[in-house]
Amino acid sequence: MIEPCEPREPYELRFVHLGFGADAVEYRAAWDEQRSVHAARFADEIPDTCLLLEHQAVYTAGRRTEDSERPLDGTPVVDVDRGGKITWHGPGQLVGYPILKLPRPVDVIAHVRRLEEALIRTCAELGLETTRVEGRSGVWVLGDPLKQRSRDAAQAEGPDRGTREGHSAEAESRRSATEGGEQRPAIPGLNLDFDPRLTDDEFDPRLNGPEYAPSNAGQRREDRKLAAIGIRIAKGVTMHGFSFNCDPDNTAFDKIVPCGIRDAGVTSLSNELGRRVTVTEVVPLVEKHLRDVLAEERPQPRAVETAGAAPAATAVPAG
Repeated sequence: MIEPCEPREPYELRFVHLGFGADAVEYRAAWDEQRSVHAARFADEIPDTCLLLEHQAVYTAGRRTEDSERPLDGTPVVDVDRGGKITWHGPGQLVGYPILKLPRPVDVIAHVRRLEEALIRTCAELGLETTRVEGRSGVWVLGDPLKQRSRDAAQAEGPDRGTREGHSAEAESRRSATEGGEQRPAIPGLNLDFDPRLTDDEFDPRLNGPEYAPSNAGQRREDRKLAAIGIRIAKGVTMHGFSFNCDPDNTAFDKIVPCGIRDAGVTSLSNELGRRVTVTEVVPLVEKHLRDVLAEERPQPRAVETAGAAPAATAVPAG
């Protein structure tokens, strides 16, 4: 027989506000607090906890950051123990450090997707469509499709020119697909030498599936990153987390190669929505959606089947 599973207890997620605005938190102080909370969560002294804050302006570099991606003017950088590369934190950016005990075996990609999903839902509630991008973590606003723009322009200029351009693009696609003797999947109108799947050392093939937009190999204008994610998992408990651009001064990213990505831009909620979107406005939305996502996607206990027992009967409604 199938033994019934015990009902799950309600999921508990505690939020701690470390400081916003004039009380923005210095990075090393927040890092110390993370380590303290991490130790307490590992010891089961506290429930899953998410620290929310704004940082004082700072550049932080993950373990894979290269020298060429750092500020060229000698601006100080804090080297940290998370994954990923260099980024900026500062006023106008909501930072979240979810410190969660994950089930074993630990699934890092599933954790990243949960954080992304909470932020994507937050954007949707604010009226902004965002997505994931194949091979790259974080939350993105896709660039406008270039192929559609070219087709519209060709139609406006007459059928002959549109046909010539279409044939030229198709020939270029065939040439690129077989260049160097290697057979590649052809994408009409694109030169695959710029395909991040082939040229970007940071491309992560584990980040793929129907919920991801295809990587941008030239079929779109520049994609724009709205939220970055960088995590570390120690003893089955997560550290670090996400940075969500609400209303920051994005010129701070001009001194670095954000997240090591050279072929995409950085944006904010304010830029995309055409109005000022403050951290204060976004905090309760992130709390709601992060709690919902983590509660929805908790691992389910398995039913245990007793060997040799007859299967339980299925109830049939009276007709």
